[in-house]
Parts: sequence; structure tokens; C-alpha cells
Amino acid sequence: MHTPFLPAFRSRLAALGRRAAHSLRQATLGQLQDQLRDLLPAPLLSSEAEGLNSRERDFPLRLTFECFLWQRLNPRTACREVVRQVQALRTLHGWSPISESASAYIQARLRLPKERLEKALAATAQTAERRAAPSPQLQGRPVKVVDGSSTPVADTPANQLHYPQPRSQKPGCGFPVMKLVVIFSLCGGAVLNVLLGNQHHHDLRLLRGLWDQLQQGDILPGDRAYGEYTTLAGLPQQGVDVVARLHQRRKVDFRKARRLGKNDGLLVWTKGYQQSEILSANEWDLLPVQITVRILRFTTVIRGFCNRRITLVTSLLDPELYPAEELVALYAGRWRLELCRRDLKTTLGMEQLRCKTPDMAEKELLAYLVAHNLVRCVMAEAVVTHQVELDRVSFKGSLDALRQFSDAISRAPHCKLRRQLWEDLLLALARDLVPRRPNRTKPRAVKRRPKPFPLLNKPRRKFVEISHRSRYWKGRPRNYRGLN
Repeated sequence: MHTPFLPAFRSRLAALGRRAAHSLRQATLGQLQDQLRDLLPAPLLSSEAEGLNSRERDFPLRLTFECFLWQRLNPRTACREVVRQVQALRTLHGWSPISESASAYIQARLRLPKERLEKALAATAQTAERRAAPSPQLQGRPVKVVDGSSTPVADTPANQLHYPQPRSQKPGCGFPVMKLVVIFSLCGGAVLNVLLGNQHHHDLRLLRGLWDQLQQGDILPGDRAYGEYTTLAGLPQQGVDVVARLHQRRKVDFRKARRLGKNDGLLVWTKGYQQSEILSANEWDLLPVQITVRILRFTTVIRGFCNRRITLVTSLLDPELYPAEELVALYAGRWRLELCRRDLKTTLGMEQLRCKTPDMAEKELLAYLVAHNLVRCVMAEAVVTHQVELDRVSFKGSLDALRQFSDAISRAPHCKLRRQLWEDLLLALARDLVPRRPNRTKPRAVKRRPKPFPLLNKPRRKFVEISHRSRYWKGRPRNYRGLN
């Protein structure tokens, strides 16, 4: 039985102190603690020998980490609700009560080292990779997809200074924006690495900070932002190949290419005279003066829709090892990772970060990524156990099932029943598959209308609110006031 699902915290909330830890584990998740060691090594969440996390507190390091993660897996959960969970659990087992205030938990989150969250992200990503079935595409080489995104954070002076808001928004009316570049695993959908910045940092600059995290033999698909000279010339020098969509401003003339097939050829690119801003002078000098790239053009034909022409550029030059059909399928598979970003921002609620300082906002985002990877670990185990397609396993359905089954597992009286519940959970995930919907229309539009409140176009202290919107009801009768 494997259970990497940490957010059964309403029944677990494990380390409530050294005296209560052993009894609480036996009373809740029992032997599941042994399975969690494969995901998060014991030293990762252990107390420090000295420093801020060395004292015995109401919220030790492990409990703080698990409560923080539980908040991310339960959207719109306030810190006060977390404290109420701990209070109820302590009362259930007859231990001394703690303060009703959320101050202790908030201070414990401030003491949580960011490095522990980064190591937890790496550990969960490795487990998801290990459990997922290997990808058969492109000579069995690991495929990692890069994608950029952004998310607004709480509007505070500290966040505004570190993550300034867009210039199009008036001062006091917008939100600071955190920008991030994420590397996903195409095999399991887990988040492997992330680098944070603000809106003034280009995706290429953030990706440059992740070059050292890529390993020799990796294949990196990306969008138009990464189909340029520095990426295609620099990454192959360290054994990483790139497959990206060609930038819209670069024109291609197949008459000048060495033909490999229809709409498939090799072209020579020359390094520009102006140094790239994302590289130092020494790094720019080390780039080759000329590189050979492969340009591949194809047309997507979907019945009922307009045909769409897409041009790819790649450093995979051998047409026998890497046929054009496999490169097209690889780029098509990259769009599946867009759903992983939707799982993060919409399903888990990462569309708006609520912490009020840049340091805590970064911890909050890392906690979201760790929670996402934990769900991916369980999905990968269900896929391998029951031989189903990972694309058809619902992330939202997996999250809902995990919440309910984890609570039932914690209440099971013996190991045999716990093991049976975990097997039933994996079977439920494998049976509850998303139906096949080929060529389904998915417009990026909202059907449900928002409430008719005016927009805040001035800071709150200067905003003049309309006294009552019913006065401006255009269809009201003339004797409307007389009716009242």
C-alpha cells in the first residue's frame, strides 16, 4: 500500500509534540507513516538541532508543513480553520489545549524554511517520475516541458516593491504579479523545477536560471518564446535538445534549406551582432557563430474548424532517429501540460496568492506545487496498477477521492482494511476516467455573469461609491418611489 496523500490532516496533523507524536500516529494513519518516508525523507521535516525550529512548540516543523499543505489542497481555507482542526484533535485525545488565536500558526509558517519546501518539491517530483510509466516517444529520452505563467499576489507595499503591478493598472487598483517558469515532466505531469521572478523578467531569462537543472539527454519542448538562437545554440552544448514553435517574426524560406522531406529541412542560423541580454559577455562569446536547425511545418486539420499552420524549430536533426511524425506528436503532447497548469491555478486555487510578504508568497506557491505533485504521485500509481491512460485520469476527481478515502483509511482499525481501502481508491481513480472528446470546442470564455458591481478604478480611500444602484435602473417605472 502506498499513500503519498498528505492532506488527510483533519485526522492526522501528525507531530503535535514529542510526547503526543507516537500516540497520534497510531490513532490516525498508523502504518501509512512508513509509506510516506518514500516521498518525504524523515530528516526533511525533522526539528533542527539549534535555531528557530529547535524548540518544542505547539506547531513544530512537521505539523506546520502538513498544515500549510492541507491549506493548499483545500481552497479558501483560513489559518483560523487550521487552528480549529488542531484544537479539535488535541481535545479528542485528551491533550492540553492551545490558544484560539492563529498567531502561533502564522509565526510557525514564517519559521518554515523555504529550502525544506524546495527539497519536498524535488522529492515528490522524483517519486512521480519513478511511478509513472516511461514515455515511448523519441528514443526513450526524458521529455521535460517548459512553460511560463503568472499569478497575482496580495496587494501590500512589500509585494508591490518586489513584484510590481502592470503599468496598465492604476496605482492602488491593481495587484502585484509574480511571474514563474515551470518545468513539467511530460511522462507524469509533475512539476520538476520552478524559478520565480516579476513581470519585468522575460521567460528566457528565467529559463536561463534553470539550465543547470536540466540533465544531459533531456528533450525540452516549449512555445514561441524558446524558439530563438540563444536557447537552440546554448542548450545543445550541454546535451539538451529543444523542440519549440518558431517565433512569428522569423521568416522561413524552404528553398534555402537542405530538404529532408515535405516541409522539413535544415537551415543555418547566424549569431546576431547584438549581445543577448540574458547572457553575460563571456557566455555570449562561447556560443557558436552558426548553428544548424531543423525546420518542420505542418497543418492541423480539424473538421469544422479552420486549418492552422504551425512551424517548429528543433535541434534534433536526424530524420531517421526523430521522424517528423514523432516531433509533431511530441508538440501535440505538450498541450496536455496546459491542463496541469489549469489544475494548479483553477482546481487548487493558485490563481490568487494570499500571503502578504514576498517570502511567504514564494512559500505558498511552493506548497501549491508540492500538493500538485502529491496528487500526481497517486494518479501515476493508479495508472500503472490498472493500465489506464494518464491523460484520462481526472485531477479533480483524484483530489476529491483522496480527501474522502484518506479520512476512511485513518479510521480503519487494522492494516488489512487500510490496504483494501487504498486498493479501492486506486480502482476508483482508474474507473472514473474522463470520456474521450475528440475535437471538442473549448472556448476561453466565461458563461456565468459576474455580480453587477462597479470596478474599483481609484484607491479605496478615494473611491466614491454609488449610493444605490437601483436609482440607475433604466427600466423602473416613473412612480417607482411612490410604490415604496
